Amino acid sequence: MAVIYKKTWPGWFDDVQAGKKKFELRLNDFVIKEGDTLVLQEWNPQTKEYTGRQVEKISTDVRQFKIGELFWPLEEIQDKGLQVISFD
Repeated sequence: MAVIYKKTWPGWFDDVQAGKKKFELRLNDFVIKEGDTLVLQEWNPQTKEYTGRQVEKISTDVRQFKIGELFWPLEEIQDKGLQVISFD
């Protein structure tokens, strides 16, 4: 299993650490599979430095898609945006 390190901003980091945020929406520019460890490192966008805090999560489901290949026309996606909805 792989270990992948990614930066995340403070508010999102806090929500992941508290267990309130149970998903990540990321650009598909790296490989991650079910069972891999995602290490989220808190990044301060004002100082442009890592804070030293990190949280590790095991990926349980990975879905990849391209915007142009979704059910909706690209114009509607650009106009309305997308939502990510998690379930417990």
